[in-house]
Amino acid sequence: MAVLKIRKYGDPVLRRRAEPVGEVTPEIRAIIADMIDTMYDEAGIGLAAPQVGVALRLIVVGDEEGRGAQALLDPVITGEGGEATAEEGCLSIPGVFAPVTRSAWVRLEAYDADGQPLSIEAQGLRARVFQHELDHLDGILFIDRLDPMTRDRIKRRIKKEGLREDAAHHAFAL
Repeated sequence: MAVLKIRKYGDPVLRRRAEPVGEVTPEIRAIIADMIDTMYDEAGIGLAAPQVGVALRLIVVGDEEGRGAQALLDPVITGEGGEATAEEGCLSIPGVFAPVTRSAWVRLEAYDADGQPLSIEAQGLRARVFQHELDHLDGILFIDRLDPMTRDRIKRRIKKEGLREDAAHHAFAL
């Protein structure tokens, strides 16, 4: 198991649609283990494979009780509802935080690390984490969900000041 390098805003892999995982192989299991190590090393609560340069539809998320992490392969949101706005950050855009409106609850279908199908319903923070990480699988970053004026202001600040490398350890980021 290893801690992988987090790809930062501007890396083209973050803007590509990820490919289906398909079969669970030893290589996929190794990627999952490395992603979990990386997520915890970065003090994150979710991580998508494109964030570590792997263009596969794979995410890992910490559980709500802090007892471990769960890998979800080829996840798809099959239901959602309500609306909730909360501040988000991203390990791939350190130091940047903004309020994002998302569905208040989601239902998703995926496969676990053993290739078994599962269905999950989530609300609150967990629903937000799932939506944020699934966006990564489609090349969408949380700043894309902001109003154009706020998004442009953030992009200008990043272009002028760059990204803070130490920022991910100081606040909630997905």
